[in-house]
Amino acid sequence: MSKTLPSIRECTTCLLPVWLSAMMAVSPLQADDRRYVPPTTSPIQHVVVIFQENVSFDHYFATYPAAANNNSSEPAFHAKSNTPAVNGLMSAGLLTQNPNSTQPFRLSRAQAVTCDQDHGYGDEQKAFHMGLMDKFVESTGSSSSSCNSAGKGNGIVMGYYDGNTVTALWNYAQNYAMSDSSFSTTFGPSSPGVINLISGQTHGVTLTAGSATGFISGGSLTNDARPSASLDDCTIPNKTQVTMTGQNVGDLLNAKSVTWGWFQGGFKPSSRDANGIATCATSHNNVSGASAGTDYIPHHAGFQYYVSTANPHHLPPTSVANIGKTDQANHQYDLSDFVSALHAGNLPAVSYLKAAAYQDGHAGYSDPLDEQTFLVNTINAIMQSPFWNSTAIVILYDDSDGFYDHVMGPIVNQSSTPDDQLTGPGACGGPNGVYQGRCGYGPRQPLLVISPWAKVNYVDSTVTDQSSTLRFIEDNWNLGRIGDDSADAIAGSLLPMFDFSHGPQAPRLILDPSTGNAAHGFGDGDDH
Repeated sequence: MSKTLPSIRECTTCLLPVWLSAMMAVSPLQADDRRYVPPTTSPIQHVVVIFQENVSFDHYFATYPAAANNNSSEPAFHAKSNTPAVNGLMSAGLLTQNPNSTQPFRLSRAQAVTCDQDHGYGDEQKAFHMGLMDKFVESTGSSSSSCNSAGKGNGIVMGYYDGNTVTALWNYAQNYAMSDSSFSTTFGPSSPGVINLISGQTHGVTLTAGSATGFISGGSLTNDARPSASLDDCTIPNKTQVTMTGQNVGDLLNAKSVTWGWFQGGFKPSSRDANGIATCATSHNNVSGASAGTDYIPHHAGFQYYVSTANPHHLPPTSVANIGKTDQANHQYDLSDFVSALHAGNLPAVSYLKAAAYQDGHAGYSDPLDEQTFLVNTINAIMQSPFWNSTAIVILYDDSDGFYDHVMGPIVNQSSTPDDQLTGPGACGGPNGVYQGRCGYGPRQPLLVISPWAKVNYVDSTVTDQSSTLRFIEDNWNLGRIGDDSADAIAGSLLPMFDFSHGPQAPRLILDPSTGNAAHGFGDGDDH
């Protein structure tokens, strides 16, 4: 099993005997079936990216690591004594002296399902108000009689959860590494977010149906246009539809024969017509009992926007053994295929996981409790597999949903289009960006790295963005860069969240998906 040593730049203190001995025990399945294992620049042979929906950093970590613990019906959370502080509302003194018209307030576990907020490209910039961060209620706050606004109206945008509700995420932060300085690559909703995750480049969009107004600005994708019907049978008709040009990370992985896949809940068709055209109508209810709509959301499926990586008819893989390889599925799979591959010992080198709608965390139709069930069940399965010692799980989000966060990131891409509003009408700095309509960095969001190679109970303040995960994958497999002014070229590194010098240190942490605390028989960080 060939391995590539870490570069001196990445790991100046790596102990070669420690790393090699750990790697020899990583995955006997790989040694047994003689599969080609592409060389990596770190001990990480498998990256699992869990890409969730619509959460700002302060919405989940405003008071970390201090939870209220004032309700016996909620799981308790007690931080380790050596937990580092984060740049949250509590440490910044903004819980009670906040410049917004509604003060931040705690949402309880019973208030898990709330209203969806306005997270448009221009409206999020208005909320930032030239960096004053004081117009969220007026610009992105959204409520209606059909959703829970906690009695705050549009002020619901200022609500946050703590470790009594997002308990699993706080426990993962306690035992692995998290960032308090990670941002959306640009402002705007889900589609730009997922495109930035896989290509770092929202420019190069082609309109195929509907109107470009409000969806394309300066030649860049700024809103939730759907994949073209020619690339996805299950796209939503009578909506603006587009295709993306240029490369994505799937193209780079294919060029180096690295196995990979995008696995999304509901991707498997619920039926087909006589011509083989797929329908994706599988649906579930969220924790409140309300329907979350169909499990599969086309504009969350980033690779479906590209001719090179789309699976238009949602064809299944030809076999479990071929998951991750190029066949009729073209690397686009149902989430159940990830489970099958994991259990069969066929985990691709790079896996992107997208929960079914009801478990993706999106306010309005999903919630933190359904999200926790998905995250914990998925991560438990990976931890209990033979691949754990060689795996890095990255949890991050596609956008902030417009929820309040008090930190403005650096503006690395300026733009001057009618949709820009950050520094004035039609302005995000100036017209100095290589491509327009890519104002960013956008809102701050959570990012966690869960791995035996992650630093333990560590908070990283390196400035990163969604394309930092892309860059980590590119560097780990020597893929090269996307090019064409992709954000990967300037993205901050995830490497400070790892420790490759002492062998895998962080133990498995098996959690209860209901409470988010350690499962019975598994203490804090137990490695059973």
